[in-house]
Amino acid sequence: MGDTGQRDFLTLRDWPTADLLELLFSARALKAAPGEYSRRLDGKALALIFEKPSLRTRVSFEVGVRQLGGFAIHLTAQEINLGKREPIRDVAKNLERMVQGIMIRTFAHAVVEELAREAAIPVINGLTDFTHPCQAMADYLTILETKGDLNNVKIAYIGDGNNVAHSLIFGAARFGAHIAVATPEGYEPDAGVVAWAREHADASGGRIEVVRDPLQAAEAADVLYTDVWTSMGQEAENEKRQRDFAGYQIDDGVTARAKDDYVFMHCLPAHRGEEVSAGVIDSPHSVVFQQAENRLHAQKAVLVALMG
Repeated sequence: MGDTGQRDFLTLRDWPTADLLELLFSARALKAAPGEYSRRLDGKALALIFEKPSLRTRVSFEVGVRQLGGFAIHLTAQEINLGKREPIRDVAKNLERMVQGIMIRTFAHAVVEELAREAAIPVINGLTDFTHPCQAMADYLTILETKGDLNNVKIAYIGDGNNVAHSLIFGAARFGAHIAVATPEGYEPDAGVVAWAREHADASGGRIEVVRDPLQAAEAADVLYTDVWTSMGQEAENEKRQRDFAGYQIDDGVTARAKDDYVFMHCLPAHRGEEVSAGVIDSPHSVVFQQAENRLHAQKAVLVALMG
């Protein structure tokens, strides 16, 4: 596992295809033989800043850095309160003198970008309202494991054109996958994300579609993917979103349009009976827990590349 030359991990858009592929291959090696890398971060500290809570992000980063020989320090919003209790620059300058890396899970993407600019140590985006790159790397690792390739794989993403959708779109452009995103009107992915991805997909052979009809998106899909309709911070919109996303559940009618050997993916947590039927997420086609486990391996690859 070589040095990618990258300093931060903020979006898949920032990393060339070759470096992202190296991360995926590193993740596979770490998954296959974790003991061989148990000293890569020996004695190094990773600060974990959580302004949004998470099961998978916290456990996978804490376990991952420990398995690599380092350790994590968990910091809550109450302890830091970025930009309010203390300027982001001051937080960055404090942490860079005490730890060797920062993972942050927050709301505004601008916060992560400023932290990365100001800190002389690597910054990893554990989620913002704009992107979720660690999730996307786990997703593409899972697709590689289940489909054997990333080129010519069709991913149907059905639901909110949110941070997860954005990162999958960036990944499709980098890895040469075909992604079809189906959303209700007003919930489309960011137009700038789509434009960038279409421009860069030419180099990889990828394809980016944004459609209205879930059945159209699911046609001959290798992967069916969805996310919750109401994310953290959107609770006040829940009733409206329930109405607007009616008809966008991944159920047997949608899976019938996909390939016979499709896999179902979800970044979790899932709401059975809303964005996905219980019959689909709990079926043999579902790889959601393999996908969740792969957060650990994908993030360990990022940690080794940036801190090792």
